[in-house]
Amino acid sequence: MQLSDAIRKRIYGLLKENNMKLFDLSKAAGVSLPTISDFLKNDTKNLRTDTLLHICEAFNISLKDFFDNELFKDVFAE
Repeated sequence: MQLSDAIRKRIYGLLKENNMKLFDLSKAAGVSLPTISDFLKNDTKNLRTDTLLHICEAFNISLKDFFDNELFKDVFAE
């Protein structure tokens, strides 16, 4: 699986796990809704590292916790 696809799936999983909508995530992370939704819809291929950090903070997890998931076991770069 491509890295960006694994990140998308992980974010969707965390949204479901935390019973959050994209709007909630946007507000909590301080990241614009278009930035998040464009990435999740695959309109944008990459997500900046600092943006991902803010998303993790909104979910109250670390980057280490974000990537400590089976989705990232066999990823490859685009």
